[in-house]
Amino acid sequence: MTFVIGVIVVTLSVLGGFVLSHGELILLWHPYEILIIGGAALGGFIISNPVHTIKAVFAAMPRVLVGSKFNKALYMDLLSLLYDLFDKSRKQGVMSIEVDVDAPNESEIFTRYPAVLNVTPLTEFITDYLRIISSGNMAPHELEGLMDMEIETRLTELEEPANAVHKVADALPGFGIVAAVLGIVITMQSLGGPIEMIGAHVAAALVGTFLGILLAYGFVGPISGAMEHMAGAEIKAYECVKVSILATMTGLAPQMAVEFGRKALFYDARPKFQELNDHVKSR
Repeated sequence: MTFVIGVIVVTLSVLGGFVLSHGELILLWHPYEILIIGGAALGGFIISNPVHTIKAVFAAMPRVLVGSKFNKALYMDLLSLLYDLFDKSRKQGVMSIEVDVDAPNESEIFTRYPAVLNVTPLTEFITDYLRIISSGNMAPHELEGLMDMEIETRLTELEEPANAVHKVADALPGFGIVAAVLGIVITMQSLGGPIEMIGAHVAAALVGTFLGILLAYGFVGPISGAMEHMAGAEIKAYECVKVSILATMTGLAPQMAVEFGRKALFYDARPKFQELNDHVKSR
């Protein structure tokens, strides 16, 4: 929703200011300039990125429009899931959660939280480390190092789409100049013709520069920033799991372990203590 609002504000501010300055919108309509700039930017994007990054960028675009699914509701489900797993492990022994960990899609605990279960990498992160705990004798500091390494790798993966789009934003002003130069070439061919024709060609060249800069700083650059924020919101879920698991390994009660995890979340998306307590009891 905020993406749509931002696009509207940028568009109305730029075009509205142009119209109020007695400009005519039709003067900005040059489809061949859009073809040059957009096509060159797309081609450069394809050349500079592997296939999985290209797919990740297009997969992330719908999430930019509707917002990240890593919100307070998902974090509450995540913390409640961890509480249920820790509580079962504490009451029935750590081996009791092996069935849940080995087949989360058939687990009575995991299936109560479909929002978390549908995020496959996060579910695998939880099950992998609970499996290590139940089957090994790894010290908390050793497990923490392994978790940090995986979280860092996951962050790099999540930031790839944002970095790829940011590079496109950096290139767009340059492609705008390319379009402008080509427009000047056409203008030079028209020297000696009617002054109106020469003026139209110069205007088209200037529009190319305008479009490159506007797309870079008004749309594509902000999209990159939105993708980066979504990556940060997802990583917070992994950090929440890490802190909670390490807390329960030190012998803390399930309620205290998830409280440690809750504190790892950003304040605006962090459920209140009583909210989480009521949510856990309602499941």
